[in-house]
Amino acid sequence: MTHTAPEEATQSVPVVGIVLAAGFGTRFDPNEPKQLVSIAGKPIVCWSIEAFEINDAVSDIVVAVNPQVRDHVERLVDEYGYAKVRSIVNGGAERVDSTLATLDLLSQADIPQQAKVLIHDAVRPFVEQPAITGCVEALDQYSAATVALASTDTMLITEDLGDRKVVRSVPDRANMFRAQTPQAFRFSTIIKAYELAADDPDFHPTDDTRVVVEYLPQEPVAIVAGSASNLKVTTKADIPVAEQIAERLQAGLR
Repeated sequence: MTHTAPEEATQSVPVVGIVLAAGFGTRFDPNEPKQLVSIAGKPIVCWSIEAFEINDAVSDIVVAVNPQVRDHVERLVDEYGYAKVRSIVNGGAERVDSTLATLDLLSQADIPQQAKVLIHDAVRPFVEQPAITGCVEALDQYSAATVALASTDTMLITEDLGDRKVVRSVPDRANMFRAQTPQAFRFSTIIKAYELAADDPDFHPTDDTRVVVEYLPQEPVAIVAGSASNLKVTTKADIPVAEQIAERLQAGLR
């Protein structure tokens, strides 16, 4: 069975970068959303938007934000001149709410069903261009793809045994990857997956790839090579590492 997308794959379709920047990240600072914290003089959300802005394959950008900082993000978009940002929408309390808000916006805009949609966490400010381009290209053959980094650690599957977790199995490390973003989909695929998930009362996804894997198991999700620099800024302890990565990038080093 081949997994080549329908004939529209050979035609020009919109490629939309969705930047999810609505979380407040209480593990970081309950009074300051980490997306607005500056790294090497540039807000984290701007690093993420810019990664899609400069990619030739990306035609449009949509940003989901916390309503409390929407005005601030709108000013930043104007200040930095991000011409591909078509809309800034209010996100929700959970990541899935923000994803659904952006997908609903695209539905209302009558985006083609075969459009390519790349969903990215704003707090991964240093996603590399080959990862973005790799996602776009993977969708020529598959209907879903995700950036992931091969695990260098042995992973353990555990279970609860009384008050302690114990090892149940040790999967082959060669098949273990650490999920990153962007996660990419044909628009019709991610919409269908979420429609099916909405009927499940136990629906609590942690990311968009999981929705496709669980509710459209017949759709293979291609792996696109990630990188160690595609750091997720989660706590203040990540800031020094992020500063080092930013300095290398600004110096043209990898």
